[in-house]
Amino acid sequence: MNSDLQTGSIESPTEAQRLALLKLLADEDSKIVEAVHRKLLSYGPSVISWLKPHSLSADAVLRRNVRGVIQHFMRKEADAVFMEFCETQGEDLDLERGLGLLALTQYPEASLEALGAQLDQIAAEVRVRTLRVIAPQQRLLLLNQHVFAEQGFHGNPDYESDVENCFFNRVIERRTGNPIGLCSIYLLLCRRLILPVTGVGLPGHFLCRFQSPTMEVFIDCFNGGRFLTKADCIQHLHQTNHGLDEGYLAPVNTRRILMRVCANIQQTHLHHNELDSAERVKRYLVTLAS
Repeated sequence: MNSDLQTGSIESPTEAQRLALLKLLADEDSKIVEAVHRKLLSYGPSVISWLKPHSLSADAVLRRNVRGVIQHFMRKEADAVFMEFCETQGEDLDLERGLGLLALTQYPEASLEALGAQLDQIAAEVRVRTLRVIAPQQRLLLLNQHVFAEQGFHGNPDYESDVENCFFNRVIERRTGNPIGLCSIYLLLCRRLILPVTGVGLPGHFLCRFQSPTMEVFIDCFNGGRFLTKADCIQHLHQTNHGLDEGYLAPVNTRRILMRVCANIQQTHLHHNELDSAERVKRYLVTLAS
């Protein structure tokens, strides 16, 4: 077991030692703070109980460094929970739960309940508008009007350089993200609205697809919810030097969606030479693929 998760490997600090450690955590010298950080980690997560009150300190340096220690342990716990989720769920796993648990590995203080409530509210507002609308295309147009025009969700052209464009919570909070991040939000809204929409993983892009007995349309959430035909998608494949493969246009299950989100996160970490973070996400990918 990782020593960070063990609670009894080193005796807890005395009151005097705690005061000394807190004083050093408020030091401006980064080398001193780094040494204290390592020392606190060696005590294990039990330090959270006496550190937490100082996360609200008036001293900005102390506040920041205390939160860094606490978040380290919270991320470790979130990592273990997400790994267990990946190991125990099937192909059609709960996408919202998976995306939420993944978000906690990077943003451990995020509130999944609050994020779910925001999606509930958006869906409720759309539901009121579509209550008497039967035509599927009109329902989708009303959904798109609300999500992209009024709520302001939009594609971020620099999404490959910022990991925040990948995470469920940050896409909701910032109203911007990469193609699969925006499509994931759209899928979760459609699930609430009981609309038969699935994800479609084109090479280098991600779309949603609405399909009923009378209609099929692809939805480009990265570009304002633009409607595409199958012919448009085939043209995209040719323009990007990919042959026509029906598998590219087929729905992907939620496990595959979560894998692709993780792959994007890993690539962004590698782009910034964040090798430890990239290796951590690689473990998620290996587990999801097994």
